Amino acid sequence: MKIETLKKIIENKKKHFKFSIITDLSTGETEIFEKDLPLNEKLEKYSKQINDFCESKKNGIINNSNLFVETFVRPIKIIIVGAVHIAQYLVDYAKNLNFEIHIIDPRGYFASEKRFPNVNIINKWPEEAFKELETNESTALIALTHDPKIDDPALKHALDRRFYYIGALGSKKTHSSRCDRLKEAGYSNEQIDSIHGPIGIKLGGKSASEIALSIISQLVLITNNR
Repeated sequence: MKIETLKKIIENKKKHFKFSIITDLSTGETEIFEKDLPLNEKLEKYSKQINDFCESKKNGIINNSNLFVETFVRPIKIIIVGAVHIAQYLVDYAKNLNFEIHIIDPRGYFASEKRFPNVNIINKWPEEAFKELETNESTALIALTHDPKIDDPALKHALDRRFYYIGALGSKKTHSSRCDRLKEAGYSNEQIDSIHGPIGIKLGGKSASEIALSIISQLVLITNNR
C-alpha cells in the first residue's frame, strides 16, 4: 500500500468519513472510494458494484473480479442529554459499538471530564449546545434528566430535525406529562409517538446498569433496522 493511500485512510477515519478501500487481490494495489469522487479508469466499470457495497455497509469481492471492497461506515452520532449515572454505563456499553457520543448538560458538576473521559461534553443548555453540533436524520437522542427545562428543548430539536431515534427516561406518568407539554407546543401526535418513552427495551432491570443496557439494546435494534 502506498504511503499516500495509508495517510488518506488515517485522515478519513479521524474525520469519521464514510469510504471504502478497493484492493486488487492479484496485485495488492489499493484505491480509496468516496461517493461522488471519480475512480481510476481500471475501476470505473465496477463503480456501481463498489457503490452498492459502500451504501449497504458491507465488505466482499465483486463478482467476476479480483477486487475486494472493505467499507468503513461513518459512526452514528448519539447525543445524551443529562450526565447522570445511567449515562456513564451507556458510554461504557457504546464504546465498542460504531457510535460517536456527545453529552449535553449545563450542570458542570455532573458533566465533567473525570466522570466521562474521552467524551465530547458540552456544558451548555440544549438550545446553545446544539449550535455546536451538526445533526440530521441519522442522529439519535437519549434524554435522561427528567428536568423539562433541559429535556424538552432537546426533544423539540430532535423532533424538528427528525432524528431516527428519540428516547426519554421517565415513568409512564412522567412521559404522559411530557407528551402534553409537546402537544401544547404544537407537535402532532405522530411526532410525539415517535419518542420512545419510557425509554428502552423491557428487560425488567431496575439498576442504573440494567436500565442503560435496555436503552443501548433498543438503540442498536432500531439502528440496525433502519
